[in-house]
Amino acid sequence: MMKAVNSQTFPAGWGAAMTSSPENIAESMIEAVLVGGPSDLPATVRTQRLPRDGQKVKIHHRGGYEHFEREGAAAPSPDPVVFRWTTRTRVAE
Repeated sequence: MMKAVNSQTFPAGWGAAMTSSPENIAESMIEAVLVGGPSDLPATVRTQRLPRDGQKVKIHHRGGYEHFEREGAAAPSPDPVVFRWTTRTRVAE
């Protein structure tokens, strides 16, 4: 079901007050490891907690962005999900 707001259409329930418990947030996150990209990307950045359904990651680094995309399907696993480097873009001035 969709609802209209200012002549735009949104899913029903959109904009409703939402509450999140720390448990709900933790369950919706995964451990991820960023593979590839610049060799000077800090190790602390290469391990992330990301949304479970996330497919892409963009990291600000040296005046630009390093882009990573998820490898494989979103199957439940205790292992970190691999996000592989795909490209670099520069920050627009």
